[in-house]
Amino acid sequence: MLKKNALIFSILIAMLLGVLAGTVINKNYTSTFADIKQRVAVNNSSLPQKEQQFLIKQIDKDEKQQKREASSPFSLLSDIFLRLIKMIIAPLVFSVLVVGVAKIGDFKTVGRMGIKTLVYFTCATLIALSIGLVIVNVFEPGKKIHIDMPEAGADNGVKPQAQTAKNFIAHIIPESVVDSMAHNEILPIVVFALFFGVAAASLGNKGKIIVEFIDAVSHAMFKVTNYVMKAAPIGVFGAVTAVVIQQGPGVLKSYAYLIACFYGGLLFFVFVVLMGICTLFKINFFKLFSFIKEPVLLAFSTASSEAAMPKTIERLEDFGLRNRTVSFVLPLGYSFNLDGSIMYMTFATLFIAQMYGIDISFADQIKMMLILLVTSKGMAGVPRASLVVIAGMLSMFHIPTEGLLLLLAVDQLLDMGRSATNVVGNAVASAVVDKWEK
Repeated sequence: MLKKNALIFSILIAMLLGVLAGTVINKNYTSTFADIKQRVAVNNSSLPQKEQQFLIKQIDKDEKQQKREASSPFSLLSDIFLRLIKMIIAPLVFSVLVVGVAKIGDFKTVGRMGIKTLVYFTCATLIALSIGLVIVNVFEPGKKIHIDMPEAGADNGVKPQAQTAKNFIAHIIPESVVDSMAHNEILPIVVFALFFGVAAASLGNKGKIIVEFIDAVSHAMFKVTNYVMKAAPIGVFGAVTAVVIQQGPGVLKSYAYLIACFYGGLLFFVFVVLMGICTLFKINFFKLFSFIKEPVLLAFSTASSEAAMPKTIERLEDFGLRNRTVSFVLPLGYSFNLDGSIMYMTFATLFIAQMYGIDISFADQIKMMLILLVTSKGMAGVPRASLVVIAGMLSMFHIPTEGLLLLLAVDQLLDMGRSATNVVGNAVASAVVDKWEK
């Protein structure tokens, strides 16, 4: 039992050690700068209050900078691990998808499976967006937590990006598959692999040689994945330590209600909605979850869905899903079915509106949901994709865009839950389409 779950135990221990190490370092800096503030206040008590406040703000900035610098070596550990994972993704997605499509054999079957997959993704997206709206309207976290508002016009560091038809097509159809692989853009790789797989299957014996070679490549990439996963606890330790050093355990107290509302929504989506879908299709949800618990925990601890992708493919095939289904649905899911991230978009947008006392009508909320149904697709290749889409929504509905700063303090913590939910959502999608095809 221990040997079977060795990776899970290692990651859990790494998370615990990360929290402890981060807390110790954070408290050390916090106490040091608290003493500095006290001395400055005593030595400059004769100065006007505005000047005293200015000095305190400068000390706060220095404290944040010092904490960022202290977290940098730990972030490096996380970055190395995530880079190793990203190194695998493009060749793995290409190889497993080509082999899967070659086994399907023709565009008619691929098209049928594609339609079923997109129908499921659209339904799941609408449910996730609706849950985000319901939770934020019922529990109203923006009206019940009290944190300092950002200054008007403050730079949030995120540029809104409109998702036009031209941008969407450009993101789907690659000018160069090599360039897409270099930038780990999954959707263009999927499109090229679909054409390549069908073409290889149509060549008969000549194509068989190509497919067998690429099949061998996919097995080699799974082997590389197993090697890289041995470094997972180190990457997790670095990621968790870096977050706790910068944010400190105190941030949980200020944002506790917001975090509880969002995580409650994620748990409802996973253990009510997704479990209900599995029941409808006669899929054993808890058995499926037991197979993917490693990639789910990995996604949670690193706040990266991508980090879990290679392991998810492997575990879903162990669960009994057909290679051709997993290799087709899962890569598409990383662009079209990020359930946790999608739920966050409506939740976060209305939370910021509530913080500013802006009332968004029911009609506007439905309009927002329908816009996000389209704009959330194909955004996986954009860094901090959820925040980019949310920034666009804030601008569209005349909500101050600097309000995004209200979330940045806990975005990493919320991203951990989003990433884990994304993995479960795509695993369920693969199982549903596989069952549907049978």
